[in-house]
Amino acid sequence: MEDKMEESSDRREMWRSKKGGLITMPFIIGNESLEKVAGYAVVPNMILYLIKDYHMSVAKGTNILFYWQAATNFTPILAAFVADSYLGRFLIIGFASICSLLGMILLWLTAMVPESKPPTCDLLTQRCRSPTAAQMSLLISSFVLISIGAGGVRPCSLAFGADQLDQRDNPKNDRVLESFFGWYYASAAISVLIALTGIVYIQDHLGYRVGFGVSAILMLLSVLVFFIASPLYLKLNPSKSLLTGFLQVMVVAYKNRNLTFPLPDSTGSYHHRRDSNIAAPTHKLRFLNKACIIKNPGQDIASDGSASNPWSLCAVEQVEELKALIKVLPLWSTGIIMSINLSQNSFPVLQASSMDRHLTTKFQIPAGSYGMFNIISLALWVILYDRAILPMASKLKGKPVRFSVKLRMGIGLFLTCLAMAVSAIVENARWRKAIREGFLNNPHTVLNMSALWLVPQFCLNGLAEAFTAIGQTEFFYSELPKSMSSIAAALFGLGLAVANLLASVVVSIIDDITSRGGKEGWVSSNINKGRIDNYYWVLTILSVINLLYYFVCAWAYGPCGDQPTKVTRARNGLRKEELANLGTKGMKGKA
Repeated sequence: MEDKMEESSDRREMWRSKKGGLITMPFIIGNESLEKVAGYAVVPNMILYLIKDYHMSVAKGTNILFYWQAATNFTPILAAFVADSYLGRFLIIGFASICSLLGMILLWLTAMVPESKPPTCDLLTQRCRSPTAAQMSLLISSFVLISIGAGGVRPCSLAFGADQLDQRDNPKNDRVLESFFGWYYASAAISVLIALTGIVYIQDHLGYRVGFGVSAILMLLSVLVFFIASPLYLKLNPSKSLLTGFLQVMVVAYKNRNLTFPLPDSTGSYHHRRDSNIAAPTHKLRFLNKACIIKNPGQDIASDGSASNPWSLCAVEQVEELKALIKVLPLWSTGIIMSINLSQNSFPVLQASSMDRHLTTKFQIPAGSYGMFNIISLALWVILYDRAILPMASKLKGKPVRFSVKLRMGIGLFLTCLAMAVSAIVENARWRKAIREGFLNNPHTVLNMSALWLVPQFCLNGLAEAFTAIGQTEFFYSELPKSMSSIAAALFGLGLAVANLLASVVVSIIDDITSRGGKEGWVSSNINKGRIDNYYWVLTILSVINLLYYFVCAWAYGPCGDQPTKVTRARNGLRKEELANLGTKGMKGKA
């Protein structure tokens, strides 16, 4: 009997060892790619849908979209925390995929069911009814579910895929993971391009009923693709999150606020992890050091050398990790204004829809597809920089050449200033032409002005993102301890979320100030009566101020790589639990 039980146990262990591997990759990448195509496709034309079908003003519709984008960028951080600490990545991805599917179905129903949105405007009186509370609730519910879905799938699928391939005993393990990351991001870029071209084109030519329906079908396929391979997945148990560790440091430091610091030459007064070479914390942000002071060794330290209660005593390494995060926050904040500029998706769509978008007599680019020039310019620059510019510069100099991270971030912030200035100049030219040709009261008339004039601003924004966004991510990875790799991956996504909220505040303030006294606001529903060019100039001024602020932060930070404390890192490199939040930065944070 015992032999049979041992044999059964061996079979279960053998079956477990066969789980994961390359066979799971098509299902994981397929789930993520289909979700991205479905999710990104509904965003570009959404401002037109809100204005025409829900009779919203440009300012209100834009603010709703900003809130939606903010929610979509905040939820990955929450989802990664829950997956890492409680439920595990498989359950989060599965739950999020179903939420996204339900959101897509609700959005499709708003287009299919006439009673789900306001009736068409009265042609005689030109009066339009606003949506009822029930109609708005249905629409907002679809947005919320889609945000929950995107927030759960996008940050966890990359780490879940790495779980399937990460085998420390395999000498080719690093190369396998590198290949997976490359295919993952390649599929993400292709997905966004398909969404901004093919699906948006369907919406433009076949209507929202078909367009939203295609997104719902794609999301259904995403759910099926993920769950059909459930028996093949390696499902790791959740582990402790770094965010919990940071919270513990702040709580314990506050509890111990009345403690006196040990003498400088005292030893054994601070708790540190095993195998650590750090005896005491640094003196910067000294008040946090009270979190790792040992008050009673007999009660505070367990038999294995760990803290008996992590909410009463923290390790020196935890304290230094939190200090490292606080140190990079000023430079992190310099990317928020650029993210505000990148989140201006609604106004370019309105501009493009009033301009000539024909490439040939029979084909025209959909108004919502011009964002693809941003992605194309970003991808081309990354390839040229890595494969041509750096090798050529190194050959000319006779030694390896590399632009510093802080220099690249600064170049990107300068380019975003240029992008906003170009946006203002192009819009001013479009607005003047509309006024000259007598279209002040007719914003739906297509001007005899090519929409290709919008391409330079998208290309400049793409280059700005290539320099600053990629530079910031690399900066976080290189400056933060390796145990904080997941936090490094989440910081840029958090900046996008904050930027979306601030962008809504900026639009609301500008609309409120410029529309006082019964005047037509700069962000008027009639694009020809409004002054979007002035709004772009405001963003240009904010970008210039932010560039000066960046110079101060970069100077105050000092040289990169100059860490005051050597924090002990995992000997085996990036651990599985450190992949928890990878991928939250997503693709520019759209949707």
